Amino acid sequence: MEKGCRYGTHRVREPQGTLPQPALRLDNTMEIYDNEALISVSTLNIDSASYTQIRQTCDSDAEKMKAMILDIVATRGKMQNPVTGSGGMLLGTIREIGPNFHNKTLKKGDKIATLVSLSLTPLKIHKINHLDPDSDQVDVEAEAILFDSGLFAKLPEDIPEKLALAALDVAGAPAQVDRLVKEGDVVCIIGGGGKSGVLCCYQAMKNAGPYGRVIVVEYNETNAQRIRDLHLATDVIVADATNVMDVYNKVKAITGERGCDVTINNVNVPSTEMTSILITKGQGCVYFFSMATSFTKAALGAEGVGKDISLIVGNGYAKGHADLTLNIIRESKPIRELFEKIYV
Repeated sequence: MEKGCRYGTHRVREPQGTLPQPALRLDNTMEIYDNEALISVSTLNIDSASYTQIRQTCDSDAEKMKAMILDIVATRGKMQNPVTGSGGMLLGTIREIGPNFHNKTLKKGDKIATLVSLSLTPLKIHKINHLDPDSDQVDVEAEAILFDSGLFAKLPEDIPEKLALAALDVAGAPAQVDRLVKEGDVVCIIGGGGKSGVLCCYQAMKNAGPYGRVIVVEYNETNAQRIRDLHLATDVIVADATNVMDVYNKVKAITGERGCDVTINNVNVPSTEMTSILITKGQGCVYFFSMATSFTKAALGAEGVGKDISLIVGNGYAKGHADLTLNIIRESKPIRELFEKIYV
């Protein structure tokens, strides 16, 4: 059995010298190195920005979407959308573990969700069993490699597998909200009606408390009504987040000139960077969880409008993020029922 690098560089085919995530192509042969784990994959949870781009390109045709996903994986050796650069995560069962895999709690037969991106995970799809253009969970017969540095979560017994996968896919977002939002803060969540948005709203309302304010900007009226029905915001704005001044004026009508202490961007489309920046007060913070974000636009745009604010890249990992997110599902019966309706 060959010896592998902890960070998976031994799997990089092009260009040499880089790590698996920025690489253009990985070796996706499924014979494991000494420090890897082999996963039998049942479901891919493709990230929202990537899935939206695939669906739009294929005009919501399921067969075309399947073909596009298979082509990406065949070309790159991983599920990394060449347009968005993002991936998602997977659900599967451990089939084999190398003798030097560091985490000895992992056992053959364990059902896990990976907490690292598909954009860096060697993947081989044998067959796509089911794809619904309206759901970013794709049922497959596939194999994948977990590197020695790879994060994972064993699936809990009290939450259905696909519900847990859906929540864990965006676990970094509510965990970062928990870090950033303080009691009494004015918070705006752009794209608050989607999966990550709902979880962020719950955590923001919890942290901001009765003297804080949570504003949701949502493009879709159905999703906006969902937030109202679940009482997950103090204010809901239905607007297109790419229309910067429209959203800015609507948020300012609520906050006054003060603006928001914290803005969380969860949208799955480009060109919402300046909306997030303009509505945030000086010395405030914008957390870009969206993989559709251009960080060049955000950094240079903030400079261009004279905004001295913290811009945080949406790192999908935060210590304890899996437990925090699964606990939201346990704590909130309405959110659990909503997710069960969509994903189970």
